[in-house]
Amino acid sequence: MNADPVVMEYYPSILSKSASDGFVDRIEDHFDDEKFGLWAVEVNDTSEFAGYVGLWPATFEAHFTPAVEIGWRLRREVWGHGYATEAARVVLDDGFHRLGLGEIVSFTAAINGPSRNVMAKLGMRHDPIDVFDHPNVEASSPLRPHVLYRLDAGDWALDNADPEAQLR
Repeated sequence: MNADPVVMEYYPSILSKSASDGFVDRIEDHFDDEKFGLWAVEVNDTSEFAGYVGLWPATFEAHFTPAVEIGWRLRREVWGHGYATEAARVVLDDGFHRLGLGEIVSFTAAINGPSRNVMAKLGMRHDPIDVFDHPNVEASSPLRPHVLYRLDAGDWALDNADPEAQLR
């Protein structure tokens, strides 16, 4: 998945096997240390690995950091089935209820329409004032301009009284 150029279209580069393995190691360490991270997502009917959805700290300085981000990456073979949105609802509920977060953010390259659509479906809000240049992306890259979406615990509680009911 991390080596698929279509999946990685909105990332600065694909990941080598060793870089991908290192990423998995960091995810596991983060769960051990912080009790949250990126969850593996499986297709219910087949238990086939679909990708990940989860929470991760924003690791760079910006006007909205420190912050916890919700993010996702799915294999392209499972795109278009609503898995990112479905899993993200469960992750958001965990972040607001178990972890007690007051706000969860998500950000992506401004040109990443598919992820922006998921953010909107989740009820996250974008304010044009929150457009920023990602400091870890080359200045000349079309991926550098990023958009930030936000969701606070109060809005989540109003809109999602019982997220498990949405999965039934």
